Amino acid sequence: MLERRRAGVWKYKELLPIADHSKIVSLGEGGTPLIKAKRLAGHLGLKKLYIKDETRNPTGSFKDRPIVVGISKVNEFGLKNVVIASSGNAAAALAAYSAKLGFRCVAFVPENVPNEKVAQLRLYGATVIRVRRGNTLGDPTVKMMELAHKEFGWAPVPSFGKFNPYQMEGPKTMAYEILEDLNYQVPDWVFIPVGGGGLFAGNYKGFKEFKILGFTSDIPHLVAIQAEGCAPLVRAWKEKRPIKTWENPKTIAGGLADPYTWDWDLVFRGLKESKGVAEAVSDELILEAQRILARYEGIFVEPSGAVSLAGLIKALNKGLIDRDDLVVIEATGTGFKDLKTISSYMVDVPIVEPSLDSLEQSLTTLRSKD
Repeated sequence: MLERRRAGVWKYKELLPIADHSKIVSLGEGGTPLIKAKRLAGHLGLKKLYIKDETRNPTGSFKDRPIVVGISKVNEFGLKNVVIASSGNAAAALAAYSAKLGFRCVAFVPENVPNEKVAQLRLYGATVIRVRRGNTLGDPTVKMMELAHKEFGWAPVPSFGKFNPYQMEGPKTMAYEILEDLNYQVPDWVFIPVGGGGLFAGNYKGFKEFKILGFTSDIPHLVAIQAEGCAPLVRAWKEKRPIKTWENPKTIAGGLADPYTWDWDLVFRGLKESKGVAEAVSDELILEAQRILARYEGIFVEPSGAVSLAGLIKALNKGLIDRDDLVVIEATGTGFKDLKTISSYMVDVPIVEPSLDSLEQSLTTLRSKD
């Protein structure tokens, strides 16, 4: 039955928490390709590597999955004003679906959010408010979202589960699609970037649900990857203690700079049940992963979207996984979301005279820098 349905999040509508299907909104989210990464696998010395390419979603990131479920539930409740705290991608998704429904959307974002993300939000018609971090411990955008919800009654639709549990159901469709595309062969490992934790929790829920339904007999080892400059989940997991707020997050992966992993309890549960791993990776490794993902597979991601590959590289270097294993990495957001970061480490494009000598000189210079 499933194989006869159109690909996308709502292919699995019976497994999603919307009772009135007439209230569902869609921009064509989900149904993203699971790409067999032959060249990248060869570069890394792996035999079976797949990339779940979430850059193909309508607003350019996996955030369309949680947000489309969350806002469809808001629509079912009959509300028209929504608010979000976001580093950019979830806000873009909420703004786009709000535009489709004619809702008012207010987005609180960090003061240093890339201009590309702000421009996308404003084009969709959202009210965008940058929030200064200052010396505040925790996430000031979340604080503002909570205040706005209590004062004005706006429906909170962030991509993590504490403030609205419905949108966590969206990312589980990634796990459904991975299993379907692999003909229900369970991967050995799935590498997942972690900020607030909703993506990991959703994946865990999806793999577990297909096991409960009898479609598979097991779940993969799930790997939670954070940036070293903001790794509250990894620190708590390794030190075997309750999670604490990370002070002064600082990482090139701005989409993962959540000082508190809101859905940590489900992440911990998923790590334990799947016999998984939690690791933090350096900004240098993240940028290297971003580069080789583009060079070897033609997939252009922002730094946050390359964190899963960085985690795989670190795991291989540490000997944590077998090179014969079937591995899936999740590429979560397009590189067009953060062009400034990419431009900062690229070699300047040469200007040549219209002559062969000038061309050869420039090519020699470029080879020495590339």
